[in-house]
Amino acid sequence: MRALSFIRAPARLVLLVVLSTALAGVTSSALAAGAPAIATAPIVIDGVRLFHVRGVTAYPADERAAAIAERIRAAAADSTVATSTLRIVPAEHSSDIVIGDLPLMSVYDADAEVEGVHREALARAYAVSIGKAIEAHRSARSPRSLLLGAGKSLAATAALVGLLVLFLRLWRRLGSWLEERYTRHLRSLEIQAIEVIHADRVRGVVGAAFRTVRTLIVLTLAYLYLSFVLAQFPWTRLTSARLLGYVLTPLSVMGRSLVDSLPNLVFLAILVVVIRYALTLLSLLAAGIERGSITIGNFEPEWAVPTYRIVRVAVIGFAAVVAYPYIPGSESAAFKGMSIFFGVVFSLGASSVVGNMLAGYALIYRRTFRVGDRVKIGDVVGDVTEVRLQVTHVRTIKNEDVIVPNSAILASQVVNYSAFAATDGLILHTVVGIGYEVPWRQVEAMLLLAAARTPGLRTTPPPFVLQTSLGDFAINYELNVHCDDAHAMAALYTALHRSIQDVFNEYGVQIMTPAYRGDPAIPKIVPKDQWYQPPARTPEEPPRSASAAE
Repeated sequence: MRALSFIRAPARLVLLVVLSTALAGVTSSALAAGAPAIATAPIVIDGVRLFHVRGVTAYPADERAAAIAERIRAAAADSTVATSTLRIVPAEHSSDIVIGDLPLMSVYDADAEVEGVHREALARAYAVSIGKAIEAHRSARSPRSLLLGAGKSLAATAALVGLLVLFLRLWRRLGSWLEERYTRHLRSLEIQAIEVIHADRVRGVVGAAFRTVRTLIVLTLAYLYLSFVLAQFPWTRLTSARLLGYVLTPLSVMGRSLVDSLPNLVFLAILVVVIRYALTLLSLLAAGIERGSITIGNFEPEWAVPTYRIVRVAVIGFAAVVAYPYIPGSESAAFKGMSIFFGVVFSLGASSVVGNMLAGYALIYRRTFRVGDRVKIGDVVGDVTEVRLQVTHVRTIKNEDVIVPNSAILASQVVNYSAFAATDGLILHTVVGIGYEVPWRQVEAMLLLAAARTPGLRTTPPPFVLQTSLGDFAINYELNVHCDDAHAMAALYTALHRSIQDVFNEYGVQIMTPAYRGDPAIPKIVPKDQWYQPPARTPEEPPRSASAAE
């Protein structure tokens, strides 16, 4: 058969109209009869769909369409093959479309049955579409078309830059005008003299809306620019046609998903409202117990807030279990995989955190100490300033803030000096070593006298003395006194030691602690007339200035 140059434009038009009418009739009858749809695939050249072809089980439609499109592109890329050599070669079971010596595709009776036309007519229609596609393919890749596309792209780029510069300048002026005219005069939203929304928040919302509109306009200009530039070149023409779909398809999918998930979202919203009100009631109950206005048996007021936190976690956990099936996408493999991943990460990385939290609750319910108590934790001595779930803050007597993990507190020995100080009194004790030549009755009397002279100590229960050991060189006496304030331990110990030194010097008894190698010729005591050697002063003397001391 000779080339298809004999097919004139009117004949081609009539042929295409007949094919379209036949296809529409076949499609309508197939749909009316409820016949199953036959899978087909489009043949796309430079973003333009030529026609659809069917396939078989061994050779699917998409593979066949890709092979035909690849042969058409190869023929179009070979400029030595003229489109005038495009022809149809009839065979026994097919009509083969050939250009030059290159076979492009074969049209079978099965293809004609799908379209509802004769095989020869379908082959002619396919040949017309292929010829136009080859001519368009070559024309789009000609140097003239490429240079023209590049020039249009440069012009569009310059236009975009100019529009953006002009738009941003005008937008900035518009923003300044609105700020001067309206935004500065925005007031807080009030209902019956109660400020609901502050004016700064209103201005922030207006500013955010203004910036959003600006961003949308810039994105629109960018889309128009990219769509125009990509359409100028055959390699990116398909991307240009699909550019808007890249944005709209995810939005449409999200919109459909949102509509489909509306019943579940309504359930989740109601669940959130119910849980929120339940937690509000629990927090009010905890606040009442903490203040003492509500009493529950032997439940301590300081347990109210920690117990509320535990109950809150339990309630939120229960709500999460109930809400899980209703969360959009909870049944997907990705959602389940992320849940497992975060669960493993939490279990591996939060073991110490959970341990400290449990230790914190254990400390609270065991009533180990309270805020303000003077305690000793390990080597740290100080006042408890804050007890948190993870750590406890202790302020030392040197005004240092020591942060101790609760798990370490639970595993160590804790001494609470303030636990019985206010009721039974805290016992302060100090040890002195006195030689065997001094009567023990005299020593105990002097120690009790020193305790009586020390201000700040309790008189009831009375001080008492214990002989803790009979040493190699001295007898060790332990003086025990009571005080009400555990925070004054350091000052009371200092005053007590001063009184002991004064009394023993007054009665001429030397303190042998820790040991001695021999009796000295002169007792190691300070005579009373030397107690106030410079720069010390008597209680009756006024403070000395630096010049007077010199």
